[in-house]
Amino acid sequence: MKRASKKSRVNQKDKDYIPPKGAIAKPKQKTKKEDPNKPKKPPTAFFYFLEDFRKEYQEQNPDVRSMRDIGKACGDKWKTMTFEDKVKYYDIATEKRAEFEEAMAEYLKKKESGEDKESDEEFDEY
Repeated sequence: MKRASKKSRVNQKDKDYIPPKGAIAKPKQKTKKEDPNKPKKPPTAFFYFLEDFRKEYQEQNPDVRSMRDIGKACGDKWKTMTFEDKVKYYDIATEKRAEFEEAMAEYLKKKESGEDKESDEEFDEY
């Protein structure tokens, strides 16, 4: 009973609370908007393995629907695999990473050239 009465007093205090007029509110941090044209990072080798493993696992265990259970089984399997078995997935990941780096370099070139044009336009307005 003491807890309930103490809790109700705290709630009552919250209702009656009025912040002081001179109080400084913390400014909200602005979140940077992601550029929709920016290439996304490719998945790691494990995620390519997860795609294949998930299909096989669901065929063998159709009653298991939980991603948590599938993820645990996949992680256990990945840990026990030899490097030779993983090479296939590392190769895919390396190939996708190279494609990403090319796309990112191209994106940065376009961004740099695009920003230079925009900054020149800003000076022309004044």
